[in-house]
Amino acid sequence: MGLKVYSVLGTPMAVRHIGNASRARWHLVWGHGWDQSSTALIHMAESLAPAAYSSLIDFPGFGGSPPPPEVWGTASYAAAVAEYLGATEPRACIWIGYSFGCRVGLRLASAHPQLTRGMVLIAAAGLPAKRGFAKRLRISFQSRFFRSAKHIMTEEQLEYLIGRYGSRDYASAGPLRPILTRVVNEDLAEVARKVACPTLLISGRGDTQTPVETGERFARLIRGSQLVVLENYDHNTIISDGGHQITNLIRQFLTKADR
Repeated sequence: MGLKVYSVLGTPMAVRHIGNASRARWHLVWGHGWDQSSTALIHMAESLAPAAYSSLIDFPGFGGSPPPPEVWGTASYAAAVAEYLGATEPRACIWIGYSFGCRVGLRLASAHPQLTRGMVLIAAAGLPAKRGFAKRLRISFQSRFFRSAKHIMTEEQLEYLIGRYGSRDYASAGPLRPILTRVVNEDLAEVARKVACPTLLISGRGDTQTPVETGERFARLIRGSQLVVLENYDHNTIISDGGHQITNLIRQFLTKADR
């Protein structure tokens, strides 16, 4: 279950394997959330073995993978995954993504449909949040303020402000901040419309980061997709406390995919 490192797009990418590829019925490829690694999804992958062989990716910049050489967007992350799959895996996979991993999965299924026979998207991200005028104005002011502050404040002062007023992801992103900024500003609506493989969307009722409304919008965009809403879970607990429900849903989805 250790990490194996592959070279993709000129950069190392670590992948963790669980199960026996030659004996398993399905090949699952897992994409983790922002500021995570493959370890966040191990418990679900293990519960699906031995029927499923799992490859859990550490996206470049996370876990055992060093940052990419440039400021990547989700298209580059998907191209890296496609290169890995094309070189190492003879059969199409079922992509299972969580949050940021959903963004990459959408790109992968849209641009490389031959590599994905289905997708499970948990707490899917990739659509602009619907905000009221006051919130849009506050976000715009914060963005302009931080851009100006870079020129007049010390690094320590700026980090203090980011930690106090910026998002948790941005505050902890460090050298990956340019990538995070690029990723969160991507609108994947048109990408989602091009997805043709069977897709299961799973949202948590208490999720405020990628709310049920986002899952509903994706369900309308992805032809033939299904949305399941799990009660009592937020953005984080859906893959921890709700992991057993998710794996049951994945088993049902895999059974239908085989028909």
